[in-house]
Amino acid sequence: MLYWLTDFAHGGGVFNLFRYITFRAGGAFFTALLVGFLFGPWLINVLRIKQGKGQPIRDDGPEGHLAKAGTPTMGGILILTALLVATLLWARLDNGYIWVVLMVTYGYAAIGFADDYAKVSKQNTKGVSSKMRLALGFLLALLASLATWYLHPAELAGHVAIPFFKDLIVNLGYFYIPFAMFVVVGAANAVNLTDGLDGLAIMPVMIAAGTLGAIAYVVGRTDFTDYLGVQFVPGTGELAIFTAALMGAGLGFLWYNAPPAAVFMGDTGSLALGGALGAIAVCTQHEIVLGIVGGLFVVEALSVIIQVAYFKRTGKRVFLMAPIHHHFEKKGWSEPQIVIRFWIISLILALIGLATLKIR
Repeated sequence: MLYWLTDFAHGGGVFNLFRYITFRAGGAFFTALLVGFLFGPWLINVLRIKQGKGQPIRDDGPEGHLAKAGTPTMGGILILTALLVATLLWARLDNGYIWVVLMVTYGYAAIGFADDYAKVSKQNTKGVSSKMRLALGFLLALLASLATWYLHPAELAGHVAIPFFKDLIVNLGYFYIPFAMFVVVGAANAVNLTDGLDGLAIMPVMIAAGTLGAIAYVVGRTDFTDYLGVQFVPGTGELAIFTAALMGAGLGFLWYNAPPAAVFMGDTGSLALGGALGAIAVCTQHEIVLGIVGGLFVVEALSVIIQVAYFKRTGKRVFLMAPIHHHFEKKGWSEPQIVIRFWIISLILALIGLATLKIR
């Protein structure tokens, strides 16, 4: 919205700053952070009063989690409020990619909210059925995939870039639609599975968002794409505003989610944030790179898939408990140990993901 102040920048002046994505990204970051700090205490109090007993705790989970009973959930509302305010204020609202990512983010937020509400109101760990969640998630992913197909340049529509190889782009044709849908749905559910410890999910999400924001900025500029030998996707640079806002909103939320958490993000936040990462990857045509940058989320999801498949086949377990962060809890790692070590892994994977821009 503030971008339109550039109309007053006749020949320069302070309003000319709003032309620059980097300036507006900084503004979006601090706006989201400020909204998070100001809005957080009030929201937590409201959630605590409305929810009473807070998020239900699994009886079969790690014993240490029973002490978290009574902690309110749906804290993702804080992230999503700060993110929306900052994005609408600082991003160009005539950019189609911004609206695609917003649609996915808040569509998944609605699914997560319904799930959280069902759990809290019934005081049961079973919320909306998994089939219903997946069906709605795939529908959102289908709409996003079709929209990005339309927004991408004709020569790139339906193509997937292969990292580490210069100018290697595979044309999937119409098979790109289900591929993109899988990326969005997979990212949303992988982040959802990762959100099991205080602060565990939000920092890797912020790291991944920052990395994807840098990639979006690069692939949206011809000078950088020509130098690095990556595909130019006009308009994606504006997504750096969204990712900066996400990082600011995430940091504001982490202030209250740091151990011991005063609030959980719930499915409201985790599904929305995961969907956002998947949508950004699809928009920038860096879907495979997301698998590297979000490698922690991939491992968390795979640990659940492996555990369930192996147990159904043999009646035995590969891990002491899945997702894998619970496995390490069962082995005796403290919660801060797991969280910080997983943060370190996320940072390493993000650096590897960024390296794909140069190593070709």
